[in-house]
Amino acid sequence: MKNLSIVDWTALALLAVGGINWGLISLFDFNLVAALFGDMTILARVIYGIVGATAIYLPLSLLASASDQASYTTTTSRKVHA
Repeated sequence: MKNLSIVDWTALALLAVGGINWGLISLFDFNLVAALFGDMTILARVIYGIVGATAIYLPLSLLASASDQASYTTTTSRKVHA
């Protein structure tokens, strides 16, 4: 597993906040972002946009990491067997 950068940790935290917010919406009909920053204000939209970008970034980052790991494993296994 790769070491996580500060960007990765920040993305994980933002994704957790987004997940908690969606959980609150579904369970209690309470939107935490709207309660803190206003209903669809510019700041709330920016927060939604950042959380959405995070939801795109993390899977792509994990796929790239898995691809790097697979190529590393293939490369090292060839060296051992050669």
